[in-house]
Amino acid sequence: MTTPDIAARRALGTCAALLVGALTLTACGGNANAKDAENDGKGGKGSAQTATADIVISAKDGSTGASINATGVKVGDGRLTEVRMTVAGTGQAVPGVISGDGGSWKPKEQLERGTKYEIAATAKDADGRTTSARSAFTTVSKANSFIGTYTPDNGTTVGVGMPVSFTFDKAISDKKAVQSHITVTSSSGQEVAGHWFGSQRIDFRPQEYWKAGSKVTMKIDLDGVKGANGIQGVQKKTVTFTVGRSQVSTVDVNTQTMTVVRDGKTLRTVPISAGSPEFTTYNGQMVISEKYTQIRMDSRTVDLANAYDIPDVPHAMRLTQSGTFIHGNYWYNKGNPPFGRQGTSHGCVGLQDVRGAQGGTPAKWFYDNSMIGDVVIVKNSPDKTVTPDNGLNGWNMPWSQWVAASAG
Repeated sequence: MTTPDIAARRALGTCAALLVGALTLTACGGNANAKDAENDGKGGKGSAQTATADIVISAKDGSTGASINATGVKVGDGRLTEVRMTVAGTGQAVPGVISGDGGSWKPKEQLERGTKYEIAATAKDADGRTTSARSAFTTVSKANSFIGTYTPDNGTTVGVGMPVSFTFDKAISDKKAVQSHITVTSSSGQEVAGHWFGSQRIDFRPQEYWKAGSKVTMKIDLDGVKGANGIQGVQKKTVTFTVGRSQVSTVDVNTQTMTVVRDGKTLRTVPISAGSPEFTTYNGQMVISEKYTQIRMDSRTVDLANAYDIPDVPHAMRLTQSGTFIHGNYWYNKGNPPFGRQGTSHGCVGLQDVRGAQGGTPAKWFYDNSMIGDVVIVKNSPDKTVTPDNGLNGWNMPWSQWVAASAG
């Protein structure tokens, strides 16, 4: 999950890029509409006959809070011949494109927030008379705008458990306005609902896991939407992702095994070692949100003092934000392997592995056969069920409760 700023290009937790939106322009006054008449070849310079072309620059001269997506130029009764946009003070050019019919111009890339720009535009009417317009304006500031990092990314393929998750960089008080400008639909026809976890996170999911092979489309239309007093959205983009095959793996703490089921068929039952009696593993449905071939795990980051510090844990996949992973274990007692026999971890699910993440180990097999968004279910642990907002684990909340906290 993806947060940028040159465009708020991705903007979620773990994993989120934003696109220049469609050009939407509104008539403004000021220098943005000022015309300069030139020699029209008929009445001479200074003639009462002026150009009929009408240039409109979307951002009014002297304005602040201009859109980083919709700023542009259009003309009526004429054709644009030249548009120059620069960063004020530095003169850095902002590349842009005039449309084929000469009727509009827009930047090639999303603008920066809190930046002053200048636009100078020239157009001609049908009789070849020239007119021009200028505008200097400042885009909406970071302090007065909000961005949501989101997951999954555009163009990705994910498992059936992957929700759409937004985390905003500022608290949202007008949840209804924000939620109504994010729509998530699936080619499967499944109903999708949003659920707010506090004031800065909203997740979207269907009642059951996504249908394998479906296409999910997320339309973000937050540009200019008021999220709270004094802040507005800046994002405008359409994101699509594909739901891959269905894979749900069930860890049974009673038997210390994990059964991997893909598209309804059992692929393999793998011996595991779950949490020890002192450090139990959460029960519940957990979604793989990150994958690492190797990662450092330090107990101090999860408030377990100096219990461990392993610099190269192999084949690690995150299940909760609080630190639960399913991962390889190479430091086990070789004379008394725990896999399939007893829980020895600090709450993670361990699989037999070797140092260096090489070789045909059970951990490597599971890592290679898993993707972001796959579901791992833990049952028969003495621990509680994982909370829905600890990771991407909203499946642990009943549907009636999920939709009850929707602002849509």
